[in-house]
Amino acid sequence: MARKLLKRLMPNPESIQTTSSLKFLGTLLHDPNLFHLNRHSVSVAAFVGIFVCFLPIPGQMILAATMALLLRCNLPLSIMLVWISNPITIPPIFYATYKLGSWMLGTPPIDFNIELTWAWFAEEFAHLWQPLLTGSLTAGLTFGTIAYLAMRSFWRWQVLSHWKKRQKERSER
Repeated sequence: MARKLLKRLMPNPESIQTTSSLKFLGTLLHDPNLFHLNRHSVSVAAFVGIFVCFLPIPGQMILAATMALLLRCNLPLSIMLVWISNPITIPPIFYATYKLGSWMLGTPPIDFNIELTWAWFAEEFAHLWQPLLTGSLTAGLTFGTIAYLAMRSFWRWQVLSHWKKRQKERSER
């Protein structure tokens, strides 16, 4: 079942709660909903993680953790899903969201060569930020919603299939 797989992948709640670098959060981490593995908690965490991974901002893990705390969904899962956007996948994701945003705003995409300098960033960012942000928010909301609905459907399917299996076993006795 999905719950057993996720339990093996999740860190122990006690180890997170006793981490010295997280002491400033006080009792916020003692909310059991942050570590529950149920249909609601996992599906909302899937939305949060996928949505945040499409945002072109630094500190995505901090934002995902904050959203998980506010929405009271599975904290470790929401943080883990943010890593879909990693140093290897960020360029194609943000290029695709930039193209999507350009198409949505009706502006022609700008041909550019990326240079890792502050001068390039200061000059080009003024032209890139609106399509990039529009495309990123749209893709994040779309794929986050798909992940939410897929996780809820998959969870329901798992529960029903196990229920039918138990019913069949009972009727064979």
